[in-house]
Amino acid sequence: MTTSRLPQPVIATGRAVIRGYGMLTAPLRRGPDFLLIGAKRGGSTSLYFALLEHPQVMPLFPSARLLPKDNHTKGVHYFDSHYSKGDVWYRSHFPATARRGGKVVGEGSPYYLFHPLAAERAGRDAPEAKILLVLRDPIERAFSHYRERRRQNAEELDTFEGALAAEDERLGGEHERIVTEPGYTSYAHEQQSYRAQGEYAPHLRRWMNHFAPEQFHVLAAEDFYADPQHTCDGVAEFLGLRPATLPPSVAKPWNAAPSSKLAEATRQSLATHYAPFNAELEGLLGRQLPWTRPGLAEHVSATRED
Repeated sequence: MTTSRLPQPVIATGRAVIRGYGMLTAPLRRGPDFLLIGAKRGGSTSLYFALLEHPQVMPLFPSARLLPKDNHTKGVHYFDSHYSKGDVWYRSHFPATARRGGKVVGEGSPYYLFHPLAAERAGRDAPEAKILLVLRDPIERAFSHYRERRRQNAEELDTFEGALAAEDERLGGEHERIVTEPGYTSYAHEQQSYRAQGEYAPHLRRWMNHFAPEQFHVLAAEDFYADPQHTCDGVAEFLGLRPATLPPSVAKPWNAAPSSKLAEATRQSLATHYAPFNAELEGLLGRQLPWTRPGLAEHVSATRED
């Protein structure tokens, strides 16, 4: 019998037992070798599962043999939403150190980039971790984020433009509450920040305050989808792994959904808004980004819904 056919209470009990075992053995478990910190709807799921195809990259605990549905989990959301659960709980998600050998393991929680406390927490608790970041054209990212919320019946406003107009009011004071109220989590800050999450430069600067430059590897989703093997080779080198030929399936877009057309006026308004953030980001990275190159207004990112 497969896990998907088991009654939900049985599945929940199984997960609780395995997590409890992971916590009991937490002293034998090292934390992450890498953190994939975002961006939400930016390609992080596709990149993470592509990396799992590498023979030297391990999945989170438990493995598929113990609990198949958990193999679909890429992120723990410890440094954003679950920090109050503590380091023992966090380490319970990683394989035992003795089993790692020359392999690496990491997690991908795309809210980390935007969360105001995640960088500081990670810098304190996982200072040796390497930081991976995959970014997407912020206009496409914002529109994709909105459509995801609508598909999941989690966004009541029926136009993207209406959601953008409501964003400042929805987010008012939420950043400050997260910073000042221990344990506070904000749905609006994580899930209705369509425009704000694409203002990449200040979010990345916050992480750069806690990790050394050589600990970062930042890539564009457009480059990944155009040449996933080359992109994953670069990530493998960054992680200190040998090159590995990956299967064609690594180009599969996870969390895919049909695209829909964005109103041109909205696109232009967002382009104006993001222009200074894009310029600052390019200055930080020392390179031009795919979505700012002349003639590349339409690119592969527009058809990917990750």
